[in-house]
Amino acid sequence: MTTFVLIPGMCHGGWCFRELCEDLRHHGHRAVALTLTGLAERAHLLDGGVNLDTHIRDVAGVLEAEDVRDAVLVGHSYGGMVITGVADRLPGRMAGLVYLDAVVPGDGDSCWSLVSDRERQWYADVVETGYATRPLPFFDPRATPHPIASLLQPLRLTGDPARIARRVYVYAARWQGESPFTATYERLREDPAWTTYALDGGHNLMRDAPEDLLKILTGARW
Repeated sequence: MTTFVLIPGMCHGGWCFRELCEDLRHHGHRAVALTLTGLAERAHLLDGGVNLDTHIRDVAGVLEAEDVRDAVLVGHSYGGMVITGVADRLPGRMAGLVYLDAVVPGDGDSCWSLVSDRERQWYADVVETGYATRPLPFFDPRATPHPIASLLQPLRLTGDPARIARRVYVYAARWQGESPFTATYERLREDPAWTTYALDGGHNLMRDAPEDLLKILTGARW
């Protein structure tokens, strides 16, 4: 049995992994989908102090409180920032990292610095308080504003990310328009330290390519 801890991307909550979690449990694994502070059912906690460190602490706190070990962290999109930070702080609890069409930051990177100008224009469309980026119009109705400080804050790493030996990147090959993750995928597929996949789906791979994604997660030797 593998314990998968799934972290959503911008504006989404743990609800976006519901079907994937059900499928993972059906295959005998433990699956925990988390909602980050300030989003979805935790939207009432949104204020100007919610940043990337807050989200890293969200996940690290669950791993420690539940004494989760040999975890596979799965981060979608912005979630790549979070899982990288958690793995840096708690490397002894990690069995692997899975980046689902996600940013893969190094020390000093922010989500803002890693995406294209198109995404930055979206990020800058904030709600009246100035605390959060609005969901895009075509998002699921359950989407909520995303704390903008978490997109601007640089990630600080204290160790070598390569100490997590099992790292997987799953690229969405069917974006509408140019994907901000193409350069990341092309770089990582040439790196023998990474296992990479390209799936025939849009950015929301949990919805567009659920069977292929499930095979990747359950077929790996964690």
